[in-house]
Amino acid sequence: MKLRGPSLLFAAWAIHDVEEALAFPATCEHLAARSGVGALRLDARQSWFAVGLMGIAVATACWQGARTGGRSRLYRATVAGLEAHVYTHIAGSLALRRYTAGAATAVPVMLPGARAARNELRLLGQPVNSQDLARGASLLVPTAVLSQLVARLVPRREKGRSHVSRTLQRR
Repeated sequence: MKLRGPSLLFAAWAIHDVEEALAFPATCEHLAARSGVGALRLDARQSWFAVGLMGIAVATACWQGARTGGRSRLYRATVAGLEAHVYTHIAGSLALRRYTAGAATAVPVMLPGARAARNELRLLGQPVNSQDLARGASLLVPTAVLSQLVARLVPRREKGRSHVSRTLQRR
């Protein structure tokens, strides 16, 4: 039986991360201004680079999920981790009392994609469990942090910021 969950999960992640990539520079600018830590800033090119790196990881996990019929630990961890990641977006926006990158698509796009993948695994008799969640957190958090750090090695181009980033930054 061909699984739909891996494709749905990747599509949801891709839509979510397009929004996140577009808004990351403005969110990072806000955090840098608020904290005084200039290293938090990133431009549009760096943002897309970070999302691309994360995309490689998510695509690999989804491919493994499809290839193994959902039995891949990597896929199961990614399903659980991306579902939990939705709540980090909500918490971040609540903590800053404003929109943050990814918040607009976390609940209406990412959550249904992750839940569809989770439900498919449950129907296959392989429900996602707490170990999958622990693996997801221990895998996705360091991958996201590393993606952000590596992206910051890409030279910034201040004049190249997108119109969307400038508009969101003004808010």
